[in-house]
Amino acid sequence: MCAVEKDINEIIDNGYSLWGDLKNKNIFLTGGTGFIGIWLLNTIIELNRKNNANISVTVLSRNIDRFKEKHPEVFSSKNISFISGDICNFQYPKENFTHIIHGATDASADLNEKNPYLMYSTIVDGTKNILNFAKENKDSLFLFMSSGAVYGNQPFDLDNVDEEFLGGPDIINTVNCYAESKRAAEMLCSIYCKQYNINVKIARIFALLGPYLSLDIHFAAGNFIRDALEGREIIVKGNGKPVRSYLYPTDLIFWLFYILIKGRKNAAYNVGSPYGYSIEELAIKVANLIGNKEYQILGKKDGGWNLGRYVPDITLIKKESNYDLTVDIDEAIIRTAIWNKK
Repeated sequence: MCAVEKDINEIIDNGYSLWGDLKNKNIFLTGGTGFIGIWLLNTIIELNRKNNANISVTVLSRNIDRFKEKHPEVFSSKNISFISGDICNFQYPKENFTHIIHGATDASADLNEKNPYLMYSTIVDGTKNILNFAKENKDSLFLFMSSGAVYGNQPFDLDNVDEEFLGGPDIINTVNCYAESKRAAEMLCSIYCKQYNINVKIARIFALLGPYLSLDIHFAAGNFIRDALEGREIIVKGNGKPVRSYLYPTDLIFWLFYILIKGRKNAAYNVGSPYGYSIEELAIKVANLIGNKEYQILGKKDGGWNLGRYVPDITLIKKESNYDLTVDIDEAIIRTAIWNKK
């Protein structure tokens, strides 16, 4: 069993009405070796063990050996298999898949800055390739993991952005390459839905926080937790004003499976927490909950892609799924810290 057994069991208990639809099904997963992917795989492994679900998953990975080294417990599962390849040009498996989950992307801020062409190509060309693969599995359900970044900069006076918001990123500023790529990929999904009858559903995912999230890349929450665990003062390099919300993986994974299984065809759903906190407020929370209560705001110029709010309205997914958040931000910080200590 994985290191987040309690969390996985929460997902299974909360999603009891979904799992019958996945019994004996065959899933093709891209992005299976990333943060969201490992949560999806651990949930399926436990469903197979606990519920005798007999769900098979084929995972596309560019580096199978590295994943095997990091997650041997997943690699050794008899119902999980791997194929090596790049999302843009992998060789299509011959077997039939009932469900396709497309999450392969690189959300690296460094890549977005240094090689925006590769970022754009990976997201857009990769999505086109996996949609062509879906054409060969005509009856499959297709979930595209998009991003709340598609809305562009959310105005500070708009508390929560819903699926009908018509804003968008500045398309001639390459800092928005990731966001615009996701928008283009969503359009491809809708085109393939209309023209080839692919049963597409879209999840627009906002900021996340939980075990398996890297603590040493560009995510402020992860950086703060790392510094707190190491006994250091938490440093906010910018002015601390940007506002984010943070969704814990137990709620994320429930909603992703809900959208895949029961979501409406060619519909987009916001997936995130509707409760926003400024970066300064987040620093204070982390310092007080798990750190030495010390933090500092440097006030340097922030070059990030979104200096405003990034907080979704989740009325739609809550109403359709009849499910609300079960883990608040304080609990998310504490659980993430405990897991990283272990």
